[in-house]
Amino acid sequence: MPNTPNIKYFKRHRMELALRHPLPPWVLPAGFSWVAWSDALLATHAEVKYQSFYNETDALVFPSLGTRTGCHDLMAAIRYRPDFCPPATWLLAAPNGYAGTVQGLFDEKREGGIQNLGVVPAYRGLGLGRALLLRAIEGFRSVGVRRAFLEVTATNAPAVHTYRAVGFRSVKTLYRAVELPNPDTVGVGL
Repeated sequence: MPNTPNIKYFKRHRMELALRHPLPPWVLPAGFSWVAWSDALLATHAEVKYQSFYNETDALVFPSLGTRTGCHDLMAAIRYRPDFCPPATWLLAAPNGYAGTVQGLFDEKREGGIQNLGVVPAYRGLGLGRALLLRAIEGFRSVGVRRAFLEVTATNAPAVHTYRAVGFRSVKTLYRAVELPNPDTVGVGL
């Protein structure tokens, strides 16, 4: 029997927010603090990104998020793009390490793209994803960006809820085809 690929389609939302209205306030829990972008932190961003995504659906959708090397390569690719936005790129420090990361890029219309917003599993449920989102938006605003956008996998209900609560609205539905390992051939030499 021929080896047929096991394709799964992941529904994703492109969401946008006009940056003309005031942002809702946020307060970090005690012991947490912001760490602004520095080239010296590239590897730290990559590690926090890995810890945030390695065992999540987004690591299937974007395999680079599922490995340390992939996260490092992705972070380097983001950093060295000419449209990288340092004021929208943050780490969130926790009492014993780092709790989350977010990066910002500009698109061709100079709108702000929120990239790879992730919170380490041990720190979820504290409102840190919302805080990272708002801090990235604030960074875009500081350089004159008027609209922000992001993409989110539809099954990531907590993220979708957070984005909608801040005011993001779905403007487009996308489907990403991902070839998953075929359970009949895993472990079979080719």
